[in-house]
Amino acid sequence: MSEAAHTRPPTEGGSRRLILDHAARLLRGGGYHQTTLREIAEAVGIRKASLYYHFGSKEEIVEAVVNDGVHFVHEAVVAALAAEEGASPRVRLEAAVRAHLAALHGHGDYTSASIKVFTFGAAAVPESVRAVRRAYEDVWRGLIAEWQQAGGMPAGNSPDVLRLFLLGALNGSTDWYRPERHAIDALAREFVALLSPH
Repeated sequence: MSEAAHTRPPTEGGSRRLILDHAARLLRGGGYHQTTLREIAEAVGIRKASLYYHFGSKEEIVEAVVNDGVHFVHEAVVAALAAEEGASPRVRLEAAVRAHLAALHGHGDYTSASIKVFTFGAAAVPESVRAVRRAYEDVWRGLIAEWQQAGGMPAGNSPDVLRLFLLGALNGSTDWYRPERHAIDALAREFVALLSPH
């Protein structure tokens, strides 16, 4: 997050989180360009000028939403992997897939907004967003290296391509996942079975 966002004082009654909750919902539906500060303020029930007490700009709000979306998933996956320390690479991979899916759909507005908002209008993507995404991708680089060393990948296949394919497939489930039709545990098993049927 930008320095300005870090130095703002904590707000009363969790109103900063309330702003982010509404912003995430609006960004999920409309993306960066269609979501305005006026819309966010109206959704929260405050004047547009009041947003500036908490955030310096629309970009700061979007930055916080996007980073939170990644953080929710990252933390869930790291916790799942810690619980499976010492397990086989296949078990760990399935645990990570399950945790990613559960967090992705458990924090739908934030995670969907994070996936949807690839650009910040004319502004460059903030370095914090790049860093947060890289840190999460590093978790998967490590997992796929374990998988490869255990013989889970055919020789000659690219670990980077597998990482991109798998994260793309998991994140793509925001388009089709319905809790009444799919169980997260079953989906996690199927995803990993597609990578290696044995």
